[in-house]
Amino acid sequence: MGRRKLDKFRDNELSDNIIQPGKEIFEKIKGNWNQLYFRNQHPVILELGCGKGEYTVGLARLFPEKNVIGIDIKGSRIWNGSQAANNGGLDNAAFLRIQIQQLDQFFREEEVDEIWITFPDPRPRDRDERRRLTHPRFLSVYYRILKPGGWIHLKTDNAALFSYSLGILTSLDYIHNLEYTSDLYHSNLINNHHGIRTGYENRFLEEGTPIKYLRFQISKEKCS
Repeated sequence: MGRRKLDKFRDNELSDNIIQPGKEIFEKIKGNWNQLYFRNQHPVILELGCGKGEYTVGLARLFPEKNVIGIDIKGSRIWNGSQAANNGGLDNAAFLRIQIQQLDQFFREEEVDEIWITFPDPRPRDRDERRRLTHPRFLSVYYRILKPGGWIHLKTDNAALFSYSLGILTSLDYIHNLEYTSDLYHSNLINNHHGIRTGYENRFLEEGTPIKYLRFQISKEKCS
């Protein structure tokens, strides 16, 4: 492991805005995000697979009245978001270092108000379908932790993942108010993403790749 990565891991251990194994709060945070960490009752937004945390930081900066949590397993990546939040004085941003499939071990039922999935790994191989973040097994987790009426957003450059996601979502009777576009920047849904761009997104746009976007709500009355 390189010296730079080791330095980042040491920073992460000292950063209060990173919740990870080895810290006392890691074992106590489920159901207690607003009480133990944010110390307010503001809405909670998640960015799944946050990488460098660009969306997490962007949302926290735009919406100081909301609490934003970036989730990723890669400590060397979330270091960037942690440092940006600290440098920007963003007390409403935090980072949780876990696998996405562990979500319901760290959030109680209906603790979350909104979820963003930004440029996730498309997992193109058929054998990896269950690892796609719009697979029904993940949707069932989002259902449990999301409050009624909460929105789930997906942004991706990957046409195959976008098509797969639409196929799944349109087949489920508990998915409501689905809106989507295969070219966000030439769509009337443009304002939904708040003008936040990740590094990946900027690269895709420079290459001329359209950004796909969708959002939907889960009806808890029909979900089984």
